[in-house]
Amino acid sequence: MALDRKSTNSVRKTRTNPSDWSALVPVLPAAGRRTPALYRELRRLIEAGDVPPGSKLPPTRDLAARLKTSRGSVVAAFEILVAEGYAVARPGAGTFVADRVPQVRPAAAADAAEPQAPAMPLPGTLGVAVADGRTLALFRRLVARHLARPGPEHFHYGDPRGGLRLREAIAAYLRQARGVRCEARSIVVTTGTQQGLDLFIRAALAPGDPVLVEDPCYPSARAAFAGAGLRLSGLAVDAEGADIGGAPPDARAVYVTPSHQFPLGVTMSMRRRLALLDWARATGGFIVEDDYDSEFRYAGPPLAAMQGMDDGGRVVYLGTFSKVLFPGLRLGYAVLPDPLLAAVTALRARTDRSPPTLAEAALADLLDEGHFAAHLRRARRRMQAARDALVAGLSASRELAVTVPDQGLHLVVGLPADLADTAAAALAREVGLGARALSAMAVTEGPRQGLVVGFSGFAPEVLQAAAARFAAGVARR
Repeated sequence: MALDRKSTNSVRKTRTNPSDWSALVPVLPAAGRRTPALYRELRRLIEAGDVPPGSKLPPTRDLAARLKTSRGSVVAAFEILVAEGYAVARPGAGTFVADRVPQVRPAAAADAAEPQAPAMPLPGTLGVAVADGRTLALFRRLVARHLARPGPEHFHYGDPRGGLRLREAIAAYLRQARGVRCEARSIVVTTGTQQGLDLFIRAALAPGDPVLVEDPCYPSARAAFAGAGLRLSGLAVDAEGADIGGAPPDARAVYVTPSHQFPLGVTMSMRRRLALLDWARATGGFIVEDDYDSEFRYAGPPLAAMQGMDDGGRVVYLGTFSKVLFPGLRLGYAVLPDPLLAAVTALRARTDRSPPTLAEAALADLLDEGHFAAHLRRARRRMQAARDALVAGLSASRELAVTVPDQGLHLVVGLPADLADTAAAALAREVGLGARALSAMAVTEGPRQGLVVGFSGFAPEVLQAAAARFAAGVARR
């Protein structure tokens, strides 16, 4: 019996003390806390299978001497492994790797080599805001003002609709600038148009409900509807905007961009707007009016919003400060009819509690003190100069058809009949121009050909140079 027991111990020692174990322990970093570093490396070796289950860990004194660290650090690292189940302490025998441990495979080399997104988008990329130095400096001072003497609203969760002062400022601005019928009580501050659209979908619609969208359509809006399991149909868009005529009678909602249709850039005519409002009254459906860039009109004052023509409470009006200030602000708004207000407010409270009060306070100052209006005047001038530069660069090729838009932050480029817009978009990227294929924005109608190019957020000379390179590339193909 004694000999058998001795033989068993000998076998166990051979199995649990491989001769090359010590070579697997890495050198610890020269600086920093030793215990966490050693724990992480030992756990990595165990999970990778380099130290098999059941293996005996080296004595703490030996490991401490080899790593030139204190024995206490090694003991503490072993204790963490034991506490988490990666190791087992056997009194009188030592510390062993547990019999069952997770096996974590290292990340594939292809994943590690995945290219990083460029720090700055290419000139012409959509959704880039203008960086106005004066406005940024002013906003910094306004934020500092509220940090120097913070009010109590910053230290508790507030109204999920947003602070009253900001909602009052937004309501006053929308009534004066856009003809929107609203009071502060009907406004919910959001992180942008996309959140406003998501809140509406969850409050008013159910999976399987039929929804109408413009065709072609803003891709992120289409994705929000499709992702909620709604049945999408496209509304054809022509020079008068989206046409509700012949639409399915059972549709629960219509999504439109009437002031500046995205992506085609047309403005919805009065008769189409009235027809759409008649449809909403007759069917009980909702109209979602996305007024994403109405501030940027270069020929006369901004057009009045369709919401101001609605006397039946069927229009949900969405807007954002991302285009006119900067997306990093993450503030927008939804003007809601009474039937939706309680449901949307409850959803806002459940998913995001309340908007960021510090940014709200600075933005309210910007609006109340007249700084926002001054910023808009500067931004419009810069955007008009950028638009003209982009048009000049594209006009270097007679094969490209460009209509100069009198509103918005993008334009559509017509292409030669023998050049597909997907190929043109690839060519544009090769020469340093950001552009998107119009055909990718189709819903149910036949895809149209063209390129959608933005002119916000880039210097005129940079845009013109990139556009000229693209025009030359089209000519050489």
